[in-house]
Amino acid sequence: MSDKDLYRPEGIDDAFSHPEPEAGPAEGETARPAGAAPSGREAPTPHGTAPDAGDAARTGGAGQPQLPALGLQGSLRWVWRQVTSMRVALMLLMLLAVAAVPGSVLPQRPQDPAAVLTYLQDNPGTGEWLDRFGFFDVYASPWFSAIYILLFVSLVGCILPRTKAHLQAVRNRPPRTPRRFDRFPAKAETTSTATPDEVVEAAAKHLRGSVRWLPTFRVDVGTEPADPARGLPERRTVAAERGYLRETGNLVFHLSLLGLLVAVATGQLLHFRGQAIITEGRGFANAVVDYDTFENGSLFSPSSLVPFSMTLDSFDAQFAMDAVAFAQSRDFTANVTVRNPDGTSEQEQIKVNHPIVAGGAKIYLQGNGYAPEITIHDAEGQVAFAGRVPFLPEDTLYTSRGVVKVPDTSPGLDQIGLVGYFLPTAEIDEVGARSTFPQPINPLLVLEVYRGDLGLDEGMPQNVYRLNTDTLTPSLDEDGERVRVLVAPGETVDLPDGLGTITFAAGDVPRYVALDLRHDPALVWILVFALGALGGLAVSLFTPRRRVWLRVWSEESPDGGASPRRTVVSVAGLARGDDAGLQGEVDRVVESLPGTPPTAEPPAGPPARPRSTPSSPRTDGRARADRPRKADR
Repeated sequence: MSDKDLYRPEGIDDAFSHPEPEAGPAEGETARPAGAAPSGREAPTPHGTAPDAGDAARTGGAGQPQLPALGLQGSLRWVWRQVTSMRVALMLLMLLAVAAVPGSVLPQRPQDPAAVLTYLQDNPGTGEWLDRFGFFDVYASPWFSAIYILLFVSLVGCILPRTKAHLQAVRNRPPRTPRRFDRFPAKAETTSTATPDEVVEAAAKHLRGSVRWLPTFRVDVGTEPADPARGLPERRTVAAERGYLRETGNLVFHLSLLGLLVAVATGQLLHFRGQAIITEGRGFANAVVDYDTFENGSLFSPSSLVPFSMTLDSFDAQFAMDAVAFAQSRDFTANVTVRNPDGTSEQEQIKVNHPIVAGGAKIYLQGNGYAPEITIHDAEGQVAFAGRVPFLPEDTLYTSRGVVKVPDTSPGLDQIGLVGYFLPTAEIDEVGARSTFPQPINPLLVLEVYRGDLGLDEGMPQNVYRLNTDTLTPSLDEDGERVRVLVAPGETVDLPDGLGTITFAAGDVPRYVALDLRHDPALVWILVFALGALGGLAVSLFTPRRRVWLRVWSEESPDGGASPRRTVVSVAGLARGDDAGLQGEVDRVVESLPGTPPTAEPPAGPPARPRSTPSSPRTDGRARADRPRKADR
């Protein structure tokens, strides 16, 4: 083989072309290097270009190829493809779920700053490092936001190319009718007394379906010219395809998931949630300072709160009296008056799981209990504390626990802490005091007394329902037991150790309700996108991909019946993947044709089975029946 017969791509060493060895030089002739031109001529260069001096460098100087460098653009393209791959998207979704775990395990500063402070005090070493990395405000931490944004970018990168490809595929027409139907997994053949045009029209109408604006199949009708050389008459064809809604549902699912991420992020930025405890006859205003606890998103503005107010007129509680469900709650109703910014007022009722809407926020009835009105005078006779104290129920009988923290109003006196129980229907025996019914039939306060420094002057937030007695001195009796003070409505009892007196106000014991106010502007969108994701997933899972073809022609009747000619119909179907309903689809097409016998005739012969060789991995025709040969298409 001569040099001019060899193909040598530019920049590729001749070693890759494997030239045949040339004969040695004749006697008296000097050998020339491989690829050099004969004496008196210059070596030709490809395409008339000069030899490239960098060829040897690109081949490593020893005939070994070297991969080209990616460069900045290639590196960025590689990173983008990795980020937008489905594998990375699934990894980010899993990583986001794992990253949310610390937000459920560790106390979070926006929800419970006191619990975070307690954790830092109990775990000074670990707590400091956790605080540095944002584990006490997980959902606003940079690392959680980075995962969230990367997942968002990954979804966008996955969706946009698939949407473009899907829109192009939707505009395509169904594939043309294959030449042979014998290798398809679903097929049928029948005859009809109708003309080929009537059969084609009926088949196309059936495949399109009854809903004109949303056809079941996309249908193309065509004509195959006669082939006298092969003895084939003119044939009418129908090509139909369905299943593009499957990819549409898949895209709707991913778009809804993307919208869900945006909606959740928007809600986290703009939402607010507050809890307020209101006693009967009193109320609160919709202002941040009036909430007992309040949390909000980073873009929330206090000025966006609608300035309405609310008063708890009364609270009705019903409990069962029968022996089967004794003392079980039946109904809770909070009767409130809502005053709007325009001066109008409305009477509303809040029940469990039946919130009301005021100022754009939903108001839920979260809890209820008793708030006895207590007045405490110190040893100097000064009023050290006066007000209603909420007691938290601990059982169905409303045995409620509460704390009273009394500051040192007079110089030189200790602060006083009272902790104990409120019993709506008290019963005292040798074991002690207990409540026997949730309604306030015989109310009683049972309190223990402590004195010392309660930490009220340190400026640190405290839980009003908890009293730390580790550094306090309890009041003891002569036997060394802690003194318990029993106070009934209308009574004034001396506190032990000369600490003062306590008065339980007479009359009905006031009740309180715990209200939860929530405002999230993205809730409606979250619902819409969640339903869209479910609908898209259902469409993607249950929409089959099917193709159906018909070939119709007219021929002479072999039996010479009443009509000298008959119409032959051959139908075939193909599905992407396993589809148990494909043959039924083909049979329904045959049944919709006019002039066909009641029962479709079977094909003229058994379906052809592909020939296999011992070295072929396919053992029968069924293994590849859903993939016709290229020549059949």
